[in-house]
Amino acid sequence: MGVAELNRRAAARAADLPVGQILPGDCVQSMRQLPDASVDLVFADPPYNLQLGGDLSRPDGSAVDAVTDHWDRFDSFAAYDAFTESWLRQARRVLKPDGALWVIGSYHNIYRVGAILQDLGFWILNDIVWRKTNPMPNFKGTRFTNAHETLLWASMGENARYHFNYRAMKTLNDELQMRSDWTLPICSGAERLREGGRKVHPTQKPESLLYRVLLATTQPGDLVLDPFFGTGTTGAVAKRLGRRWIGCEAEAAYRRAAAERIARELPLDERALATMQAPRAAPRVAFGALVEAGLIPPGTVLFDARRRWHATVRADGSLESGGRTGSIHGLGKALQDAPSCNGWTFWHFEQDGVARPVDSARQAWLLAAED
Repeated sequence: MGVAELNRRAAARAADLPVGQILPGDCVQSMRQLPDASVDLVFADPPYNLQLGGDLSRPDGSAVDAVTDHWDRFDSFAAYDAFTESWLRQARRVLKPDGALWVIGSYHNIYRVGAILQDLGFWILNDIVWRKTNPMPNFKGTRFTNAHETLLWASMGENARYHFNYRAMKTLNDELQMRSDWTLPICSGAERLREGGRKVHPTQKPESLLYRVLLATTQPGDLVLDPFFGTGTTGAVAKRLGRRWIGCEAEAAYRRAAAERIARELPLDERALATMQAPRAAPRVAFGALVEAGLIPPGTVLFDARRRWHATVRADGSLESGGRTGSIHGLGKALQDAPSCNGWTFWHFEQDGVARPVDSARQAWLLAAED
């Protein structure tokens, strides 16, 4: 088969894909509608099978808004395993040979999911520990506080190609290698979707988590499938970062909330989406964390105190000024032709008509992480 024919078939598949749509109903049935080898990345946040025994209360007697929904109930481990194998088989079918899979879970399910995906031929590249800065406490005082969740990142096989934006991740982390333990806050504040004072979804993931996943392992224009779309965090972040998306979601209320949320999201322009391809004192929080959290979003124009230089923040936390790129420290150093630069105090941004050092945003992040 010639290159022209391969391109024609790829274009035909792309035209048939329900890009930017939330498919209703069971995710396995929905994924069966998609062509083979049509998706670049699958991010899955499946039911955790929490097996909660009764209601959970705080010491003051108030009820904890935990996961008691019907979609998280399974009759047995065998039933959960069968469900897991079904959706993973479909995920594997729709992924391209150089595609990849992300699955997030807790100790209730992640080991079972991991074993099944290995049995199906996936190759685990990393297990990422998401350490929550503000986890829910253990109200009964009978166990350690569950302060983390685990993400598995897997390629299609031991020798399969996959995409990893190593340089972007290093830049996002203030020019240090990104580690497999990620410290991020849980979804809260204005980001948490609510109706009538109640959470729309009990396990809504923070946008900063998906931001890092998509920035690390996809490129602009890539297609991301989320089989358990929920309230649309994957779609919202994908739209912002210039990635295409497809969601599967059985619950009408979640689909409605997700569609409204994604419609409000604005994509970044191409200049802000560019990431570092080549270039320490790491502070307690990296500049990239402020970008992920939206405190200094991509596209923000930074400037020095005397406004001699201006630089645009890019998606991976790098800066661009007149064709020159670098971290907040590296670019500041280069522009001044100085031996070093403390980017936290050198660069400023405008907030409510006032010029503020980027360090003020770092302090705001630290305060939020302590809540």
